[in-house]
Order: sequence, then C-alpha cells, then structure tokens
Amino acid sequence: MSNTLNEKLLHHGQIISDVLKSAIEAEAGTGAPQRLLDAMCYATLNGGKRLRPFLLVETAALFGRNDRGVLRAAAALECIHSYSLVHDDLPALDNDDLRRGKKTTHIAFDEETAILVGDALQTLAFDLLTDEHVHTDPAIRLKLVAGLAKAAGASGMVGGQVLDIAAEGRRGEASPPQSETSIKSMQAMKTGALLRFACTAGVILAGGSPDDEMRFEKFGSTIGLAFQLADDILDRTSDAAALGKEAGKDAAAGKATLVDFMGLKTAKAHLTAQINEAHDLLKPYGPAADTLRQTASFIANRTS
Repeated sequence: MSNTLNEKLLHHGQIISDVLKSAIEAEAGTGAPQRLLDAMCYATLNGGKRLRPFLLVETAALFGRNDRGVLRAAAALECIHSYSLVHDDLPALDNDDLRRGKKTTHIAFDEETAILVGDALQTLAFDLLTDEHVHTDPAIRLKLVAGLAKAAGASGMVGGQVLDIAAEGRRGEASPPQSETSIKSMQAMKTGALLRFACTAGVILAGGSPDDEMRFEKFGSTIGLAFQLADDILDRTSDAAALGKEAGKDAAAGKATLVDFMGLKTAKAHLTAQINEAHDLLKPYGPAADTLRQTASFIANRTS
C-alpha cells in the first residue's frame, strides 16, 4: 500500500471515528445508560481500516461532493459494519475472542451488553442517515435509508450470515451441498452488499448519473468478491498476530471457501482478475479515480 493511500486511510479513519464518537456521546443527554455508550464506543473506536466509509467518501469526492453530510452517511455505514462484527463475534455465531487485536465486545463487557450494543448501533445508523445535512432532498435521504436497510438485511448481510451458518451444519442437520456458485452468492450478500452500498451511496450523495450508479454498483460487487477472496486466502496463509483475530477458523469448522474449490494458486489468480476488472470499471474517470484504483489494489494486497 502506498504511503499516500495509507495516510488517506488513517486520516479518513480518524475523521469517521470523531463523527462516531460525537454521535454516541450525544446520546448521553437523552438518558442512554453510560455502560451501553461505553460499550458502543469500544465496539466502534477500536481501529480498523474503515474501508466501507472510505469508499463512500472517496466515491462522493470523485463526483464533486466532500462535506459534513457525506461524513455522517459514511459513519452510518460504519455503524452497521461495527454492529455486524459485534454480533458475528458472539458465542452463538463465530465465537471469537479477538477483534482487531483486542478483546471482542462480549469479552470486554458481557454477552448481553454486546447484543444490545449491536442493536443500538444499527438504529444509530438510520438516525445519522436521516440528518438533513446528509442531503437537503428528503427523497435522496429516503433512498439511502432504503438502500442501507436492504444491504444490511435479509437479502444482504444478515441473509448471507444465515447461509454461512447453514454451510457449517450447526443446526443439527446436514450441511447443504456447497459449490463455487453458492459460495459466491453467499459472499455477495454477507460481504459484498455493504461494499456495493458504499460505492453507490457516494454516487447518489453527489448527484451522479444513473449510469454512474450502475457502474459503481458493479465496481462494489467486484471489489466485494476480491475482499472475500483475500480474506479466505489470509485465513489459510496468515496467523492471529497478523490478522488481529483467530486464523484458520473456516477450515476448522469444515466450512468450504472459494479457496477450497479453486485451490490457493487459482484463487490468487482470480483475485488479481477481480482487481483488474475493478480498475477497468474506473477508466472513464481518468486520474481523478486514482485513489479508488489504489484502494482496489489494497484490498488484494492487505495483510489483515
């Protein structure tokens, strides 16, 4: 990753953290329990790449918009992502003790609090999106709310998580047969939906054309698959110290990944092909899209 991109990620990450911290602390004056607010801060302000909000901000900037409203929309997206991580880490789901190199929220606090933290972050996301600073047109805000709800819900992230659990056969029934197609479909929901929303929301916020929106939906889908391929490869080749979470869990659970179907060498080649496709989708925007090109490459080459 270039120093320039690294600096941008760190800079935007801190800005998003500041927006999240301010939004959570604002709840203190409404009677919200302090323990809940502390746990919400713990779950959201614990580092991380802030890739999804970064993509939203950079896409909006490509189309000429970079202001407080964009940052609030980006923070809303990060609330959904953070809530999903808190719930994924719970004993009933992935049962993880580490997240970003720190104790997971249910370990640092308790299981009950972690469940409620996820609930609170999910609702905070939609509170942030309805702020008039996000867009002066209520119809645009409604479109964003609907888009994020769908990306996060039964046909998106949550539905993908259900399919992921089913693949492990944890319900006392046989795991459904897995194929490359079924795994790609599951991952397009679980991982890809929020990445697609990040890219299309940036276009919508900045008033891009319907053609631009479709192109960036495809861009989001492409880097979403690349992100999951990179994740699966790292799960096989890295360790907990590098990842900031336990490695090898998919294999230990007997869950098939694209690496199983393709083999490691072919999966790496497929990852490269996805990044090349993402770069091709950005060609019409010239040098102005260089940060997004670098971000696509970063997804393929990341180490955690």
